Amino acid sequence: MDFKTQNGQASQPQSTQPQPQRSALGASFGGPAGGRAGLTKVIALVVGLLVIVALAIGMMLFTQPKSSSSSQVDTGKYQAIFLTNGQVYFGKLSDINKGYVNITDVYYLQVQQAVQPADTKTESGEPKVSLTKLGNELHGPTDEMHISRDQVLFWENLKEDSTVVKAISDYKSKQ
Repeated sequence: MDFKTQNGQASQPQSTQPQPQRSALGASFGGPAGGRAGLTKVIALVVGLLVIVALAIGMMLFTQPKSSSSSQVDTGKYQAIFLTNGQVYFGKLSDINKGYVNITDVYYLQVQQAVQPADTKTESGEPKVSLTKLGNELHGPTDEMHISRDQVLFWENLKEDSTVVKAISDYKSKQ
């Protein structure tokens, strides 16, 4: 049986067997319909998304302040820095980063050592404590300290009317 189309040419007989259906899944993952081109597109998409996520994380890390505690430093006031060894320093926190806490205009408490044991205490029985300016020690340090962040327990902003701030003001007025 010969079938002719309108233009006079013989047409191809239609097959009665079902043709495989193209699925989006098969095309995307390199199935018989999609081949390597579909797999390449998926890989490119995944790599592109990973790059975008990495850039977003990087931007968040670099645009955040140095640390959350840096924003709490009142630069117009003195701070007290308490260390793990029991020592306390007073001064101006100038920088807090992941490794160090930097402090300038540094003072610390010193217990007075007397020659006679009876002289080491005041009339109330308390030891004599004085505020000492950093820099007058035998080794002659500069008036700046870089303290390992691991050694800092906590720090506080000091009030203007605190005993320590008043003692620092008195010391500075005598200079």
